[in-house]
Amino acid sequence: MYRIKKLDIFMVKQFLLLFAGTFFISLFVLMMQFLWRYVDELIGKGLSMEVLAEFFWYMSLMLVPQALPLAILLASLITMGNIGENSELTAIKAAGISLMQALRSLIFITAIITVGSFYFQNNIGPMANKNLAQLLVSMKQKSPELEIPEGIFYDGIPQCNLYVQKKDLESGMLYGVMIYRMTASFEDAAIILADSGRLQSTADKQHLILSLYSGEWFENMRSQEFAGNANVPYRRETFLSKRIVLDFDSGFNLADASIFANNAQAKSLTQIFHAVDSLNLVYDSIGQDTRRNLEMMYGMYSYPTKVTKSDSLAAVAKGKANTYVFDSVVAKLKPTEKREALQRTLSKVQMLSSNLDGIRMMTSDGDQMIRKHWLEAVNKFTLSLTCLIFFFIGAPLGAIIRKGGLGVPVIISVLVFIVFYILDNTGFRMARLGAWPIWLGKGLAPAVLIPLASFVTYKANKDSMVFNMDAYRNAFIRLLGLRLKRHVASKEVIINNPDYQMDAERLTAISSQIREYAFNNHLMHMPNVINVFFRYQPDHEIERISRELEEIIEDLSNSRDRFIMSYLNLYPIVSEKAHTRPFERKWMNITAAIIFPLGIFLYLRMWRFRLRLLSDLRKIRATNNKIVERIGKMEAL
Repeated sequence: MYRIKKLDIFMVKQFLLLFAGTFFISLFVLMMQFLWRYVDELIGKGLSMEVLAEFFWYMSLMLVPQALPLAILLASLITMGNIGENSELTAIKAAGISLMQALRSLIFITAIITVGSFYFQNNIGPMANKNLAQLLVSMKQKSPELEIPEGIFYDGIPQCNLYVQKKDLESGMLYGVMIYRMTASFEDAAIILADSGRLQSTADKQHLILSLYSGEWFENMRSQEFAGNANVPYRRETFLSKRIVLDFDSGFNLADASIFANNAQAKSLTQIFHAVDSLNLVYDSIGQDTRRNLEMMYGMYSYPTKVTKSDSLAAVAKGKANTYVFDSVVAKLKPTEKREALQRTLSKVQMLSSNLDGIRMMTSDGDQMIRKHWLEAVNKFTLSLTCLIFFFIGAPLGAIIRKGGLGVPVIISVLVFIVFYILDNTGFRMARLGAWPIWLGKGLAPAVLIPLASFVTYKANKDSMVFNMDAYRNAFIRLLGLRLKRHVASKEVIINNPDYQMDAERLTAISSQIREYAFNNHLMHMPNVINVFFRYQPDHEIERISRELEEIIEDLSNSRDRFIMSYLNLYPIVSEKAHTRPFERKWMNITAAIIFPLGIFLYLRMWRFRLRLLSDLRKIRATNNKIVERIGKMEAL
């Protein structure tokens, strides 16, 4: 029986607080990204605060299912990172509680969020998508807010291009007005010039009243009776004042909701299944009608020929079907009959091809519409499942990395979400175009992320160091042969003083052993390829010398003498095995020798380590001499 423990309450509190914050942050980021797509079409429309508030409300509802997975990923990463960084995860495991037992409450919460995401997409999301689409269309169709600029032509008024040289913001007067008024015909265009004017909107916001003063009106008088004349009469009018009424609907009107009847995103699963059945029925009936029409067309189609009964029997006879030549039948026709038959056949084929092209266009639109409905139905399940997948990526990664805050978790969350977005968007587009099956398009992202989630969960449950950056750093340093610098610091409290006399004797012996080793092993020469890859002999002498030297360094690190402490930091860190063979195991060395480029690289790398070992041995001997000399001076004092 499941019992709620204090650990479960602690984990839930840590997670829910972070989930609430990351959810609103993710939702805000997605809303800004969505808003920038339409900002150019919505700006300058003079929309009221009620319309904008409604727009942002439905936009936030539409983006909630997309924000939930990202919020879960980021919250789980930060939660487990904080617990690991504060050593609380270590205490939990020390108490005998496994990682999966510690996460059981969070798994339960995430499962509830997953079910809630599906319910939201199936019930609330379609309404939000429909209302948002209706608002977007209405906002795009709304006439822009009237703001006449100075010095350029303004085309925001239908069928007019308005130029204003200067305007007075306080009085609203326009000076130096020029208007090109267009009608249905280019020849009927009118040009209006005025010294000044004023533009006002009517009370119903359906029209504009343009009052002009001291101007002229030029207009062509094109009509049917002057259609053949090169000289076209025109009308010129000089006025002191004139009022012109212009059509300009500046009000906000909602678009008809019926235009979104085929929008799959505005439907629940039940509505999607019903729409798919209706579409299949419609296009199946089109296919059946096409078949009947083709049968009728072919049944009524005949040629006036003189084909005999024997020719017909020869055409259908099984024994003669392979040897029957149709051209022999056509050859019996008269030239006029041949021409008439070919013309009728060509006309028939062209008409049939045209009909089939029209049907193909109609059915291809239907297939695309059906694919969109199925894609939206599958998307409701995959997007909900992503919440659970992201949790099993974020929580184990946080437990492995053990870095809290908003630094590393945000970077990892963004990288994972980018991978998910690229895979999901690519699959969606390919499936929508019909290039991929729907199951492949929408299953691409889960197929990649589920193995990743399983891998990191397994590694975190086994306390694996797969994401230990220090381990990768050390492996990288060993691979490239980079040096590690020795750092021996002075100790504040010394319990035992070093045995200087014994250490000096041991250093002198080590110097003698180093000289003998370098002479016998010929480190300057290139190593034997056969001995390296196929007949390896272990070299324990350097390992012994290195261990003994480290013991002396550890003993001398208790010294108070600043010269000896500085000399200790001159000792290089010796690579004990890199100069002997590439790998520990024999079969790996043989494989490396067979793989041609890799074998050459490893052989040259090993030769480089031999030369570096020779240099290190020389430096060790020089440092030994300095320390022995310093110990001698200390004893003389």
